[in-house]
Amino acid sequence: MFSKTRRISTFALFYTTCELIFNQAVRDVRKNHGNAIIGLLLNILQTMILVAVFMLIFVFSGMSGSAVRGDALIYLMTGVFLFMAHIKVLGAVSAAEGPTSAMMKHRPMNPIVAIGGAALAELYIQTLSVVVILFLYHVIWTPVEVYMPIAAFSMLLAGWLAGVAIGVILYALKPWAPSASKLLTQVISRINMIASGKFFLANSLPESYLTYFMWNPLFHAIDQARGFAFINYSPIHTSALYPLLFSLVALFLGLLGEFYTRQHASLSWGAKH
Repeated sequence: MFSKTRRISTFALFYTTCELIFNQAVRDVRKNHGNAIIGLLLNILQTMILVAVFMLIFVFSGMSGSAVRGDALIYLMTGVFLFMAHIKVLGAVSAAEGPTSAMMKHRPMNPIVAIGGAALAELYIQTLSVVVILFLYHVIWTPVEVYMPIAAFSMLLAGWLAGVAIGVILYALKPWAPSASKLLTQVISRINMIASGKFFLANSLPESYLTYFMWNPLFHAIDQARGFAFINYSPIHTSALYPLLFSLVALFLGLLGEFYTRQHASLSWGAKH
């Protein structure tokens, strides 16, 4: 009854939260498949199939002439890798453990840990998939040449962060309208099949069409990634800063919504939905 309350420093709290996020990320990586290696191989296979399908569409539709001069597969991979990182983390974050889930009954667990764990798990899976696919392509097919690899990878991080930010908004909406949140997640993923600009360059689009794509942070990230991947392509319509600014604003709004939702969360929501 008269036990002394221990005060936890800010650094210790931060370290504990990071440790919890890491442990949650490990759990999320193993959640989809009991064997983490098989789960990773399935993700790599999914990405490779997507690249192959887009390559067939690319060749038979006659769009190969509109691509940047260079390796056509690298051109497609810069789009597919960022697209996969964006939609995968968006779906994972929006479907993370909510404020009324059973996991939240454990004291160390909180929504920030759930969101951070889901985002970190997807970043790990997608980054490892990119490294493995590029290594296999380099060894089996032809040497991979990327003009500015670190800058190109930073655009993958920008697309991933934009997915996290949008996912947090949908995560905050989920307890209030779970069906709408799930539907919006699917709609955004389907829209980005075209709106992300995987098949074309922003420089090749007429001005009248650009307005339909400039709102999308993934469109900017993919176009900038191609500018960093190919020495003979310089994006003039997109910005590398836009995905970051969009993500910060969306993340701020999403966390505000999540905080409000957490204050009004009721266990009866879990029973209803």
